Amino acid sequence: MTLRTLESLGSLAGKRVIVRCDLNVPLRDGVITDDGRVRASLPTLNALINAGARVIVCSHLGRPDGAPDPQYSLEPVAQRLSELLGAPVAFARDTVGPSAREAVAALDDGGIVVLENLRFNPGETAKDDQTRRAFAADLAELGDAMVSDGFGVVHRKQASVYDLAEILPSAAGLLIATELDVLDRLTENPERPYTVVLGGSKVSDKLGVISHLLPRVDRILVGGGMLFTFLAAQGHDVASSLLEKDQLDTVRGYIAEAEERGVELVLPTDVIVASSFAADAAHETVAADAIEQSTFGAAGIGLDIGPDTAAAFADAVRTSKTVFWNGPMGVFEFPAFAEGTKMVAEALTDVEGLSVVGGGDSAAAVRQLGFTDDRFGHISTGGGASLEFLEGKKLPGLEVLGWQ
Repeated sequence: MTLRTLESLGSLAGKRVIVRCDLNVPLRDGVITDDGRVRASLPTLNALINAGARVIVCSHLGRPDGAPDPQYSLEPVAQRLSELLGAPVAFARDTVGPSAREAVAALDDGGIVVLENLRFNPGETAKDDQTRRAFAADLAELGDAMVSDGFGVVHRKQASVYDLAEILPSAAGLLIATELDVLDRLTENPERPYTVVLGGSKVSDKLGVISHLLPRVDRILVGGGMLFTFLAAQGHDVASSLLEKDQLDTVRGYIAEAEERGVELVLPTDVIVASSFAADAAHETVAADAIEQSTFGAAGIGLDIGPDTAAAFADAVRTSKTVFWNGPMGVFEFPAFAEGTKMVAEALTDVEGLSVVGGGDSAAAVRQLGFTDDRFGHISTGGGASLEFLEGKKLPGLEVLGWQ
């Protein structure tokens, strides 16, 4: 498989290079609460700065519906980027307007500017090819080359991801190259035992991943809100816990396929059930097949895997050579229901092999729980794009860079 990398662009000294990053960070009252995606962009940006390029960073943030909205401004990101780079970072208050043109024209070799949120322009996400292409053409006027480095958006056929890469000489940045290497190792000849840990709220979000990975893995551990659909598929009452009734037949099919393939499908033996969905809710640990028998009866809601399950999951993770984890084990934002996620994260740091944390919620969880990025083999910034890759889907933002 081929992928155009930075080297394919030749000397970039003095050239204007548009870098499509994924800086879609969580903000609270204008303050970044997790700067992981900003830090993930640094290797490529530093490489371009050191090469003497004039760097033009563009990204989306949130869903502003094609019009300027101050709460989705990238200005806090530009400020954080300046702090991390230890150098001034200019900020353009539009994407292709006078502010952007003026800021780009003022760049010196090795200088950097961040453009305002791409999604303030309806052309970025337009379904109509001509509308999208017109916006990409306006963007292209700002640069001489384009580097795609936001893996989290390569599954989108959007102006700055797809069309811009067709208009300008383009290549993948270091982050995309790293993500692809890791994802390739998860799907092609992984070192065994190979364990996948799946959590998060919905089974429906993970259907393609389960289907594609079942023939490739040794163990699948199921936690998070999705575990209750698995328990219900086995005939257990899950009281008021999250349940996707329309997925029960699909889940039964996966349970049968796992058994047929000899894949160990590990479901919780105990769960923590609460009286309501609240940080201070009364709660207790019960057997996974007796949720309705908790003190709270039919009103009980499962919010985390239990201690026995967490210990078993941690042991399974530690004894693996390849681990892919996507989705927290419980409502980690509430301290009372974060222990399952914390124990799995801790075990992941002990893996002697490849350990991959995938998905924004998982990455946010490990950081919130006090783990530093360097304790894991790789923290993916790919989100939905990584899941689609693991489902075996073709991603337009990679194909336009030569990936087959």
